[in-house]
Amino acid sequence: MQEYELVREIQNLCNNNQMRDILFEEIETDDPEGYVRDLLKGTNIILTRDDRRDGGVTIYASCDGLNQKFIFTPI
Repeated sequence: MQEYELVREIQNLCNNNQMRDILFEEIETDDPEGYVRDLLKGTNIILTRDDRRDGGVTIYASCDGLNQKFIFTPI
C-alpha cells in the first residue's frame, strides 16, 4: 500500500467567514479516490481528480453542496 500525507480542506459555509477547516493525517491506500468516496456519506457526490507529477493526487469533492479538497502527498 502507498503511504500518503493527507491534507483535507473543508470550506466553511457560514456567512462572512472565509476560514477553512484543515485536517492532517497519514494514511495508507492504493486508491485515493476510493478513500475519499468511503469518507463522504452524502447522496450527491461529485469528484474531480488531478494527478500531479510528484506522484501525489489532489481530489476536489462536492458532497451535497459542501466543497472539500483532499491533497494526497506520497511519503
